[in-house]
Order: sequence, then C-alpha cells, then structure tokens
Amino acid sequence: MTEVLKRGFPGMKSVKDMAIVQDAPPPGGFPSIRIERRLPNTGPTGVAIFAALAAIMGYGFYKLSERRQEKRFEADEILTVRKIVQPVVQAEWDLRYLEHLRKEREEEAKIMKNVPGWKVGEPTSRHRWLPPLESWDKRPLI
Repeated sequence: MTEVLKRGFPGMKSVKDMAIVQDAPPPGGFPSIRIERRLPNTGPTGVAIFAALAAIMGYGFYKLSERRQEKRFEADEILTVRKIVQPVVQAEWDLRYLEHLRKEREEEAKIMKNVPGWKVGEPTSRHRWLPPLESWDKRPLI
C-alpha cells in the first residue's frame, strides 16, 4: 500500500528499482546538544574554604601558644615561691619529726621500763633508717 502512495505503481520488480534515499542532516545541521555539565555556583570555592580554615587554625595555634606561655609563667612563679618557702617548710617538718620521735621514745621507755638492760632509742637491727611517713599527721604542709 505504501508503495502505491509513494511511487504511483503497485509492487516492486527489484530492490534495485528503488530510488536511493540517504539519511543526512537537515540543512544548517542539527541543533547542538548540551552535553557539558553545568552546575550552579552554590558556595565558596575550595581555595576560599582552605584559606578560611587555615586562618582559623592559625588563630587557634596563636591562642594555644599564648596560653602555654601563661601556664609556663605561672609554673615558674609557683616553683620560685616553693624554692623560697622550702627552708621554712623543711624546718616545720623537722620540728614535727623531732616531736614525733620524742613521743615515740617516751612511749618506748614506758613500755620497756621493766626490761633489764634496755636502752631507749638504741636501734634493734641494722636496717637502713628512713624518716617516718605522714601516718602520724595526714595533712600535707604544701
């Protein structure tokens, strides 16, 4: 049916009798197809973000170094005060120790008064001497 409409006669005797029709673009060409990726600009660039973060980190490191200097100064001040006060504190500890030793010897003399030949304060063994711990006074001085 289409052959009758197109060529004006029914049927074809051979394929070679057909007119040659070649596909071609229309005059002026096809319209261009947009294939590139076009995204809208929705924020700062990577360089701007990097620069902002670098500035924030730089400020943070600056504040950190300032605080470290303050702490170093405070620690140095505390050490200086401790060096100044240390002889006084040592003298107080020595007085406390002597008072503790006196009380221990009084108690030893009271307990061992009936033992013949016992000398108060004389060592009973050859162990190395160590000062007493803070067991008799729980409060530290500093």
